Amino acid sequence: MESQEFRRWDELIPDALGLIFRNLSLQEVLTIVPRVCKSWGKAARGPYCWQEIDIEEWSKNLSPDNLDRMLQFLITRSCGSLRKLCVFGLSRESSFTFIANNAKSLQMLRLPKSDIGDSIVEQVAGMFSNITFLDVSYCIKIGARALEAIGKQCRCLTGLRRTMHPLEVIDKLSQDDEALAIASTMSKLKQLEIAYMLVGTTSITEVLKNCRHLELLDVRGCWNVNLEENFVKKFHQLKVVGPLVVDCYDRNGWDNCSDYSSSSGYVPWEFVAGDMDDDDFDGMSDVYWEEDDQSIEDVEMWFYDDLNAVDSGYDWPQSP
Repeated sequence: MESQEFRRWDELIPDALGLIFRNLSLQEVLTIVPRVCKSWGKAARGPYCWQEIDIEEWSKNLSPDNLDRMLQFLITRSCGSLRKLCVFGLSRESSFTFIANNAKSLQMLRLPKSDIGDSIVEQVAGMFSNITFLDVSYCIKIGARALEAIGKQCRCLTGLRRTMHPLEVIDKLSQDDEALAIASTMSKLKQLEIAYMLVGTTSITEVLKNCRHLELLDVRGCWNVNLEENFVKKFHQLKVVGPLVVDCYDRNGWDNCSDYSSSSGYVPWEFVAGDMDDDDFDGMSDVYWEEDDQSIEDVEMWFYDDLNAVDSGYDWPQSP
């Protein structure tokens, strides 16, 4: 039998390693993988690991300072190839602006419970021109102005999630202006989730008339919406969920009714490496490797500092 040759793990191409490392936790990729060997450290630092950044669960127990540092750290590593970003409770406009400045490849953005308002959204909405799915659920400072700016500037948008917590809208008279902003600017929507928003039949009818590509409309908990069955049947591809709520409200997490996004594709190594040859990248990797011990220690502290704060009773914002 002829001898078979097996490639060593440390000889795998960077984008293959990046795909493998995406199955590990954030902490493992940042603090353990770089210590295994140089090639793994190079892969963990390269953009192939950070085209999709999901720190939504982890950021729920994170201080604002450390969240800002982690976002800048990870987004910078993506080198402009970031396609998906999920983060909970973004509290600073500077962080939102930083995301916008690095959003040229971004297609899916989830920012539930973020503390951003209309003004900053209006200022930077044009930088999210390639967004196809946006989640601004539980963002109580966002209103019709922000949604209108998003609709006008983000022409590729096909999915919007704007679910609210019933207690967060209790002091509002109406959110029909938000529904009308969606109707007038987001004609390409295929998925719209606005559960528990204070909207009525008239504004939702406008949404259906103008968003002719809708396949899913989630109006659970929108008690003032009463769509006639014959009217809804005119939209053959449309599925309407609600307004009746047949399941209890999930107050401990996000109700994943759907995740409409085409952003799960992976950008190959050739895209992010460009014309850089192996000698150039190896030289850069050696520098990173030599400086890595201190940076890993710093990153480890971001995890442990926040865990210690939770243990000591720090009153972090709670999920709805």
